[in-house]
Amino acid sequence: MNLKNLTPDIDITDKTVDVPDVNRPALQLAGFFDHFAAKRVQMIGYVEYTYLETLTQEYKEKIYDTILSYRSPCFVFCRNLMPEETFLKKAIEYDIPVFNTEKDTTSFMAESIRWLKVELAPCISIHGVLVDVYGVGVMIMGESGIGKSEAALELIQRGHRLVTDDVVEIHKVSDDTLVGTAPDITRHFIELRGIGIIDVKTLFGVQSVKETQNIDLVITLEDWNKDKEYDRMGLTEEYTEFLGNKVVCHNIPIRPGRNLAVIVESASINHRQKQMGYNAAQELYRRVQENLRKK
Repeated sequence: MNLKNLTPDIDITDKTVDVPDVNRPALQLAGFFDHFAAKRVQMIGYVEYTYLETLTQEYKEKIYDTILSYRSPCFVFCRNLMPEETFLKKAIEYDIPVFNTEKDTTSFMAESIRWLKVELAPCISIHGVLVDVYGVGVMIMGESGIGKSEAALELIQRGHRLVTDDVVEIHKVSDDTLVGTAPDITRHFIELRGIGIIDVKTLFGVQSVKETQNIDLVITLEDWNKDKEYDRMGLTEEYTEFLGNKVVCHNIPIRPGRNLAVIVESASINHRQKQMGYNAAQELYRRVQENLRKK
């Protein structure tokens, strides 16, 4: 973010930020420290800066000592504002880094919060394949060897994009959003039994891969069981849960002759259609009920 370090004498390699949020310490500069979010990154904007200019030097030093004693991760002065020497000296005494940015306070806060929420989001690793199909993030799960990678490869040949094969790193960015990505070591690779490892980016081009993707739909592949009753209407949604977030899930039985790529494409389009307000199963049910009433 092009931050300028105003305290280069402080070793920042062991400094950590643990809270994915920021704070503008306006009330604290006025002397009110109850409920001070000290563990957040502290940002000084134009309002706080001009308020400090109205204070006496004696009172400013008192406030500086108090606010710096809470040991916040760092202070960032926005709008290219420069802190006075007294603040920098006391920050060095308390071993707290101070940075400077040219960006506006509001835009820098928004970008910082977005980035911190991604970087500090809870994360788990799941065995599966994640692909972008018509803009829908589809995670294909199932037992090893059931055909997840083969389905992903056919989807890539049909113009869709691979995010990750074999291992999906899931980050909970918000209470509504799960973002999947690939481990660095396996990014853009697919394992095909009998062939080995192939590099999707090299074989099919950069348009066939994607770095991250929201997880919108889960498709679980399983062996066909003739004794099991499978959903044939889709009137009720089934869900699976990751990190407390629910994602729509379809269980797809596998048997010879079923084209997995076409099934995944159809499931993705149907999911988008439901998100846009149209449910084919409910429409069929309405027509049947209407026909029964007529009779």
